[in-house]
Amino acid sequence: MKKTVITVVGKDTVGIIAKVCTYLAENNVNILDISQTIVQDYFNMMMIVDANKAEKKFGQLSDEMAALGDQIGVQIKMQSEDIFNIMHRV
Repeated sequence: MKKTVITVVGKDTVGIIAKVCTYLAENNVNILDISQTIVQDYFNMMMIVDANKAEKKFGQLSDEMAALGDQIGVQIKMQSEDIFNIMHRV
């Protein structure tokens, strides 16, 4: 199974988690792990998901997640776990 990392960052508002999770469920993306925190008024969420059963290709899912982020006022990034690990290696 290839895992995908999704990060969501922005000003906190009602419904961020609901909208992101609804999109994932509608596209057959399974949430494996999720962590979220709010620091003052800033929302930060990181998810590990399995998108292997999604009918859409990774690029389309990523673009649609970014567009969803624009709609709800947050930045959403979707990366393969391998690329995420390489980019964040110290």
